Formats: sequence, structure tokens, C-alpha cells
Amino acid sequence: MKTARRISVLFLATAALAACSGDSGGNAVPSSWIRKEYRAGGGGYIDRTDPVSTVADEIDKHTSAQDRTSSSSMVFLRYRDDIVAVSPYQGGSRIEIDDYRNGYRRWKSHLSSVWPDPDSDSFRGGGPGSGK
Repeated sequence: MKTARRISVLFLATAALAACSGDSGGNAVPSSWIRKEYRAGGGGYIDRTDPVSTVADEIDKHTSAQDRTSSSSMVFLRYRDDIVAVSPYQGGSRIEIDDYRNGYRRWKSHLSSVWPDPDSDSFRGGGPGSGK
């Protein structure tokens, strides 16, 4: 009986450590889910029928973004180290994933007034509590 109890305690401790070992700096972009859910093409992934807001909602619902903003006809989702940009594409939507630094540079005209510039001296990156 003691052996079974010890095994149970070890199992629970291992499970608790695994649950706590994730990065507390926010969620990672759901890239594998996006690859499965949408078709590759157009320089990213394509949803041929759904509008930008619907696709952004689907992605955000699957894995909540740290932040979300819209500019022109695009929606941007900010994850721990990445940006997901959803834009109109041939009657549907295109989904593009970039690491934060490259995505910010690429879409700076849309993001500069809402998200921190990764090239600024004050940028810590990695989400809340990181780099202190």
C-alpha cells in the first residue's frame, strides 16, 4: 500500500511540475493548429471564405492572444514571441505568422502606436515579467 501511495505522490508531483514549467510570459502562437486548420498559400495560410474578423476570432479563441489590434482591414494578434496578421485575400483571409521583431518591422505603420518597438531601449520583449 505504501508503494502505491508513493507512486501516486510521485506521479502527482511530476504532473504538477510539468504544468508549472511553461513560460509565464504569455501564450505561444498556435502555429501547428493554424497549419492544420488553414490551407498553405498566398505567402501564409488561407481561409478562402471567412472574413478577417471571423478568422482572427477563430485563432484567438483557440489560443488567446496577449493583445489584439486592428488597422485598416487587418487584425493583428500578439503572442509571446510572435505576431499573427490576418488580412483580406481573394474573398477570404490570409494568415501570416512572424516573430515579433520581424512582424513589427513589417507592419510598423499599423502597430507603432499600440505595441512596443522591439528596437527601442525600453523594450524588454518576452511578455510580462521577462528580462527584469
